[in-house]
Amino acid sequence: MARDRRAKLPEGDDGRTIVDMNVDGMPWFRKREGEAQPRGDSDLSPDQWRLYLWAAVRAALAVALIFGAVFALFIAFCDFVWFR
Repeated sequence: MARDRRAKLPEGDDGRTIVDMNVDGMPWFRKREGEAQPRGDSDLSPDQWRLYLWAAVRAALAVALIFGAVFALFIAFCDFVWFR
């Protein structure tokens, strides 16, 4: 049977799979038996989840503050030094 499949391949193709193209969301996707499915639920308690979200918001605010400060310093540099 493997020999029949190889006979149908174009010249130079030995039939090996380099990358599996069975990707979730594609029209040709086929679910394999025994494949582990990602869990959607979390093991975090509501308090832990709230702390996790607060830490993420603080990190985002810190990054936004740094970018804003750099932008303000650039505007001040342009106004007082560069364009003088």
